[in-house]
Amino acid sequence: MNIQRLALTLAVSASLLGLSACSPKTGDGGSMEAAYANETADEFIARVNRELTEAYPEITSSQWLASTYINSDSERISAKANERYLGMLSKYIAKAKTFPADAKMTPETARALHLLKIGVTLPPPNDPKALAEMTGLATKLEGMYGSGKFCPDNTKPDECLDIGAVSKILAEPTSSYEQQLNAWNGWHTIAMPMRKDYQRFAELSNQGAKDLGFGNTGELWRSGYDMNPADFQKESDRLWGQVEPLYKELQCYTKNKLVAKYGDKGQINGMIPAHLTGNLWQQDWGNLWPILEPYKGAGSLDINSVLQKQHDKVLNDKLAAAGGAASLSPLKFADISHEADLQYSKDMARLSESFYTGLGMPKLPESHWSNAQFIKPRDRDVVCHASAWDMNLKGDVRIKMCITPTEEDLTTLYHEYGHVYYYLAYNKLPILFQGGAHDGFHEAIGDTIVLSMTPDYLSSIGLVDKPAVSQEAVINGQMRMALAKVAFMPFGLMIDRWRWGVFDGSIKPDQYNKAWWDLKAKYQGVAPATARGEEFFDAGAKYHVPGNTPYTRYFLSHILQFQFYKALCDASGFKGPLYQCNFANNPEAGKRYWAMLSKGSSQPWQKTMKELTGKEEMDGSAVLEYFAPLQGWLKEQNQGQQCGWKTP
Repeated sequence: MNIQRLALTLAVSASLLGLSACSPKTGDGGSMEAAYANETADEFIARVNRELTEAYPEITSSQWLASTYINSDSERISAKANERYLGMLSKYIAKAKTFPADAKMTPETARALHLLKIGVTLPPPNDPKALAEMTGLATKLEGMYGSGKFCPDNTKPDECLDIGAVSKILAEPTSSYEQQLNAWNGWHTIAMPMRKDYQRFAELSNQGAKDLGFGNTGELWRSGYDMNPADFQKESDRLWGQVEPLYKELQCYTKNKLVAKYGDKGQINGMIPAHLTGNLWQQDWGNLWPILEPYKGAGSLDINSVLQKQHDKVLNDKLAAAGGAASLSPLKFADISHEADLQYSKDMARLSESFYTGLGMPKLPESHWSNAQFIKPRDRDVVCHASAWDMNLKGDVRIKMCITPTEEDLTTLYHEYGHVYYYLAYNKLPILFQGGAHDGFHEAIGDTIVLSMTPDYLSSIGLVDKPAVSQEAVINGQMRMALAKVAFMPFGLMIDRWRWGVFDGSIKPDQYNKAWWDLKAKYQGVAPATARGEEFFDAGAKYHVPGNTPYTRYFLSHILQFQFYKALCDASGFKGPLYQCNFANNPEAGKRYWAMLSKGSSQPWQKTMKELTGKEEMDGSAVLEYFAPLQGWLKEQNQGQQCGWKTP
């Protein structure tokens, strides 16, 4: 994780307690703070960059352990490291605010001061006790999520289901309505114990935001976009307005298909039942493909079966080399299966890496292949939620996943390596500039690559047959992409709309769950099939809430990736419908992309945007251009159908 994803985003960062105790004393016995009392702005920023760079590896290591070895010891180590680091940031931010706007400094220093003031997403309270309490809660909440399991029978702990097992039930076409509902309800029980802790966590976060001069944490988060916080909220509303008509067509089509399968149980006042989308949070509808596929078999893209066959070949080869499965003990068979899982997960990761190297970007270091977490260990709890890490700002980059041989995990790998290559591209910059142009940029990098994973590209790497060219195949391909991209967009908005309300007080603690479902209804047209009273805390069943990761970035990334994709397609010289563009192995596209990545956050995002796309604003028009064939088709399918929904 880089400085923004680690210290400023995950809220698992730390206070000056330990670091200040180790600070050298000045010659006259005065404190380091006294020695730096008269430093210029340029000197101050140079010191901050130096000290943060020195502290960074310890913080990332403690977080890595807390995520990959979940226990009370790793939580304690991570919490104290977080506490120290947030304390550092608190003091830096306090001093940054003392430099007047007209103070003599370089433009680079002025930019760094600005980023320092607004970059923290877990604002540290000035009160050391409050800071310690907040960092402890942050680590505890993330650990509760990572170790969460649904136990259908509490007397049989061996039969408890982790998030992977629950997700599989939701994804399986053969699962019944009742099985899916039970699994969905079961996973959401893991968040119920978080509610009280999250309420206190939000209070402490707001205290820190106010200590930094902001009204609340939501206002602080919205300040990170080189524009006024109120203007940013309007901007995100404008972008949603551009793409909302496309989403509503997709929602209508999907709801009506569910009604055709489940009857009256397939809709709730025009809304989609939450447990029927094949996804725990209704953010990706790809698992509904068997009932949503427009034209059966057209342009077949059964990637899952190909990946599974490739995985099974690795396993069978290993079993044969060991004398055959029948000759092995259960323990030895489990060992070999684990080895096969690890080998094939790395094969999938190397396939993802090859797209980036094909654009002229460097190979990943060997340390990546030995240090990353590719699969779920057999001996401990880990956070399986996929993430990318920059451990030392010097090339020790990693991913953390529990990879399975599925299309979803393959595209997640292409996404995560976008983060990794962003890290590598801007590692040469001072640490305060090692971040995305804004946080939506970071999330869009890998997904731009995913857009280039066209049927032709997938065929070139042996995952699908040479695709047939037909209008039916085009619509099928667009539908598959829309179920991941378009279906996600309102979800990408509503999570932070909920948190902004929690932070500014418009959503009261005794209305947490009601507000959550009101927003899901408003933006997604989704509703729970069973009553969800205030005894539940359904927001906590999504990692980014207990993990304290701002989420509007993901909505923005779904706008930006299409902008970036169009710009790179233009740079590659592609001519034709946008959805057909594949810029794999194109050196000019790679050169343009790397140039943008290398800028990090060293300049306002509007300037970085213009250098790649020619525009200074985010724009959803490329989304509509890409999905134009599908949107027209959906309108035809929805004619005469019941569309729209009634919100509570």
